Amino acid sequence: MRQADRTAKSVKLYAWIPPGLSSAQFSLSPANSKTRESCAQCPGGAYPSDALSAGGALQQKRRDATSDSVTGSALPGRSHRSLLRKMAAPVLETCHVFCSANRARGAVRWGPGPGGLLAFGSCRSVVLYEPQKGVVISTLNGHIGRVNCIQWITKKDNSPATELISGGSDNQLILWEIQKNQLIKITHFKGHEGAICAISAIYQKNASGIELNPLVVSAASDSTVRVWSKEGSEAKCLQTLQFGSGFILDVCLSFLPYSTVPVLACGGDDCKIHLYVQQNDQFHKMLLLSGHEDWIRGVEWAAFGKDLFLASCSQDCLIRVWKLYVKSTSLEIQDDDGDIKLKENTFTLKNENAEAAYAVTLETVLAGHENWVNAVHWQPSFCTDGVIQQPMRLLSASMDKTMILWAPDEESGVWLEQVRVGEVGGNTLGFYDCQFSPDGSMILAHAFHGALHLWKQYAVESKEWTPGVVISGHFNSVQDLRWDPEGEFIMTVSADQTTRLFAPWRKKDDSQITWHEIARPQIHGFDMKCLAMIGRFQFVSGADEKVLRVFSAPKNFVENFCNITGNTVKKLPSSHDSDLPEGATVPALGLSNKAVFQGDITSQSADEEERFVGVGRQYQDICFQPFKLIEPPTEDHLLQNTLWPEVQKLYGHGYEIFCVACNNSNTVIASACKATKKEHAAIILWSTTSWKQLQSLLFHNLTVTQMAFSPDDKFLLAVSRDRNWSLWKRQEENSQQPEPAFSLCAFTDKNTAVHSRIIWSCDWSPDSRYFFTGSRDKKVVVWGECDSASATEESRICEISPCSSVLDVGDAVTAISVSSVLTLARRYILALGLECGKICLYTWEKSYQKPASSDWSKCIETNHSQCHTLTVKKLCWRNSPGRAGHDDDPDSSEWLQLASCGEDNCVKIFNVNRCIL
Repeated sequence: MRQADRTAKSVKLYAWIPPGLSSAQFSLSPANSKTRESCAQCPGGAYPSDALSAGGALQQKRRDATSDSVTGSALPGRSHRSLLRKMAAPVLETCHVFCSANRARGAVRWGPGPGGLLAFGSCRSVVLYEPQKGVVISTLNGHIGRVNCIQWITKKDNSPATELISGGSDNQLILWEIQKNQLIKITHFKGHEGAICAISAIYQKNASGIELNPLVVSAASDSTVRVWSKEGSEAKCLQTLQFGSGFILDVCLSFLPYSTVPVLACGGDDCKIHLYVQQNDQFHKMLLLSGHEDWIRGVEWAAFGKDLFLASCSQDCLIRVWKLYVKSTSLEIQDDDGDIKLKENTFTLKNENAEAAYAVTLETVLAGHENWVNAVHWQPSFCTDGVIQQPMRLLSASMDKTMILWAPDEESGVWLEQVRVGEVGGNTLGFYDCQFSPDGSMILAHAFHGALHLWKQYAVESKEWTPGVVISGHFNSVQDLRWDPEGEFIMTVSADQTTRLFAPWRKKDDSQITWHEIARPQIHGFDMKCLAMIGRFQFVSGADEKVLRVFSAPKNFVENFCNITGNTVKKLPSSHDSDLPEGATVPALGLSNKAVFQGDITSQSADEEERFVGVGRQYQDICFQPFKLIEPPTEDHLLQNTLWPEVQKLYGHGYEIFCVACNNSNTVIASACKATKKEHAAIILWSTTSWKQLQSLLFHNLTVTQMAFSPDDKFLLAVSRDRNWSLWKRQEENSQQPEPAFSLCAFTDKNTAVHSRIIWSCDWSPDSRYFFTGSRDKKVVVWGECDSASATEESRICEISPCSSVLDVGDAVTAISVSSVLTLARRYILALGLECGKICLYTWEKSYQKPASSDWSKCIETNHSQCHTLTVKKLCWRNSPGRAGHDDDPDSSEWLQLASCGEDNCVKIFNVNRCIL
């Protein structure tokens, strides 16, 4: 074993040298490495995690919970170039991000040009998503409040946009400059005194007439509309339009026909559209367009030939299309007696050289929605053979859960409804917004609860649209998450009252693996708080109620899970397939998922099953129908057909459930609730076979914040708001006491405590020798050794003390997770989640020096784009090496995967390069 020391990055490199190959032939880099003696932990120069047989061959891969978990994933048989390639890979990379759009109109925008990115606001971040690949390209963090609106700045040649502007509840706008999907520069626009609710931007030539600079207009809750310009890196407010006590809900910029004069449309709560035209760098009001009878929710311009069209939508359920044209060049309407004429709204622009008259008339009124129309958008222009074309198609989204595509009839010119798509069933409240893809072949709806719905056109000129796969995620704080025991999927719970399951999907015609939500096992009536896996296809969850609920996977989910992920089920939840229910449904006014068996399902014809792929199909009375899926389900299907039946309720706590844990043999569940008194802070143990209470563990005075069973199931660790931890040891089972029982074996009190604030999180080392605690006091402490601690016969209390130096990470520690896999240098790998949203990776090994100052080693922390924007709530390592879904990848075992969730509504999966950790 040769070890290269790269002090600049504090990374230890190891290389396996095949027999017969000299160190001179296998040189990593003469400039950055120096030869050392063989590692003492690797007899004979072997790779640290491998055992070599007498013939020098690697022994068969084997799992070892106390060591490496992949002993045999070493380098013989591969060239040293492979090792160098792994060393050059990033230490930490984002594998996937699950999130949803904010509950605000204008928070979703599809970028122009071929391969345009979908940008949407998710909590305080702007997420850039590539719909064609189904992956999040980047996360732009900079706002300190919710992102309410987003706008790409479109170029005249219709090429992909490179500038994106966003407005948030932090009263500021941010202009993001992006090149090749990488953030280059940001510019802040500050001046509003209220949350920004609408923005619009166009490129305008500067005073020299050479460069194009963004002209930005923003509307905010301070009853103002501000006009901004940006030159270089400076943002300047050109003008402020006051609207008294009224509010402007949407704005849109364009240019008057045959000119470079900007025209601004503002729709507000006075039911009128305010038209402004810019002269001498100042906008002047020209017209008020009346007609709507309720608040105007959206306005948008589009140029068609010589004329400019404005579409507006309102809470009066109607859409109005207005036509703006140059009056002198339009055909004059003859004043024949008896003819019906449209009312013209006219205005005149004067400058030094000429005078131009413009007129605005009402083109049409579209009535088809049955509730508020929240958004209306024209199909984007596209370039064909160098000529920019603007299709006359309009898309509208409404709170009636439908989205309508409108277009004028080719013969009569009458506007007609071409396509209607939407949601069916569920607990949703309609659509906030809608978007066209750049080429018009896909349409997207933004639902009230943040979900995105995608439909694809079956063929050109076809009126058949089919649902497509799109990103999904929670729309409120994500409280807890867990990997399944096999490491093939993760489950999360959130304050949005849902439990969701995410898994990797590999398309049959594509080697790329993307993650998607494939089930929503629980849709509840209370905010979810915690969960624990009980084996592979069973879990227990706790919410803001006094009851724990246990769920098991139905047969239809297991089959679809195998179809989507390509895995084979090694162990079904039940010994007999016939015992499994097909699915589950929630009765009217109920909270419990009721199992649906084969006999409860009404039979369907083949035609009815085929119609499932279309939109608008009504579910049967039973609400659940089994369908065979070969790709991730759509939002409609997730809402109706992926529930898991509830198999048990556990009663015993007096207040809302706060945390839950299950031991590794899946025989005991531990739960705790919110508490302000000692009697309410008891930990209750439950049997997973009889579902009865086994024991009540009383020690803490305030809420127990987290619990963790040791990997060998001998200990139960609990940490609390009272700043102390307690350790409970499992007693030997005998004939008189066949059920497991725990007794207090160690604890801290006000005299022995190290932490001075709430202890939020804890976890065990994979060998059960040490446990880690993290607190609001910014400290992380390692305690042990638990396996060698002895108790006196009188007290039965062990003396367990800190065995590490106190690690101060600079911010409150809210989540801790220890990997079951060690580094190549045999150090424990620790992930820490902080209150500021950062995730830090450390390694630790026990130091026998006093003081133990060199036991901690910081490896890396998430960069600004990878961070959560709010508190990290939970971290969880995949319990085996490798990347989920990459079983056939020979290099997969060199990676570890870490899942995180936070109060910013996001769930993230990171790949960690173990070779250079």
